Amino acid sequence: MTTTAELMNRLAPSVGLNATRLDGVRIYKATQSSPRSPLLYTQGIIIVGQGKKRVFLGDTAYEYTPDRYLVMSVPIPAECEAPATEEEPFLAMLIDINLAHVSTVIGKMGDHLPPLAGTGDTNRGLFLAEADAFFKETTARLLSALTSPIETEVLGDALLQELFFRVMCGDNAASLYALAVKNTHLSRIDKVLKQIHSHYQRPMDVDQLAGLVNMSPSAFHRAFKEVTASSPIQYIKKVRLNKARDLLVLSGARVNEAATQVGYESPTQFSREFKRYFGESPVAFSNQAARATASQAGAASRL
Repeated sequence: MTTTAELMNRLAPSVGLNATRLDGVRIYKATQSSPRSPLLYTQGIIIVGQGKKRVFLGDTAYEYTPDRYLVMSVPIPAECEAPATEEEPFLAMLIDINLAHVSTVIGKMGDHLPPLAGTGDTNRGLFLAEADAFFKETTARLLSALTSPIETEVLGDALLQELFFRVMCGDNAASLYALAVKNTHLSRIDKVLKQIHSHYQRPMDVDQLAGLVNMSPSAFHRAFKEVTASSPIQYIKKVRLNKARDLLVLSGARVNEAATQVGYESPTQFSREFKRYFGESPVAFSNQAARATASQAGAASRL
């Protein structure tokens, strides 16, 4: 393992997401390969310490590795796959996008901001950037600080701000800049997405969503698809189905309960769309999750 991977492994005692001492920073660890499947990505920066992961959005595949980090400037439903083993787990640091940090960095850089025009599509909700030596050094120092309570307390926020500075100096920084600036297409769509994620259970009127950001329905639809690679209706449906999956797996909800809680009036329609999206019915998915939970409990009882 590299130093970065060793630090991530140390900060991730468990498989899955591991909280750190710094708010908005988590370490993800996987010891089994995951086949291509739907996933709801949250807004944030993903820095790989070991392994690789491939994200599919529309007709484009994005692969991020220790040499290339991923920035989700908005939450996006996508598909992903990643190889991993017990001997070589997939390790990554997930950092929530803190617009206060980003805005502070932009303000301090002032005229020293790199040329942003032509450095990538400012309306994209996802971009890759090369992790240069400065970025990797900052990442390693942040991870090292996270292993110490006092260093996290004293240095954590400053190192996090430094990391955002490195992102703003990197490839495709225009997209993150557009997120922090008012009245860009990306910042307007971000406002709508926050509304959707807060109220996904309720009926959504696309014209009202467009009005929320003072855009015509046609311009809103076009901008929304440029950012998320989905239409507003498709996006809302994917969010609801991902939330329903979480209810089935994490809360043990019944299928009808999950359908109602995410805003479906027809359980039949919910089951049909769930199977089309995830490749199996919610009943089969729920049963599979229950078997996995029982198996884990049985294994734990034998320890």
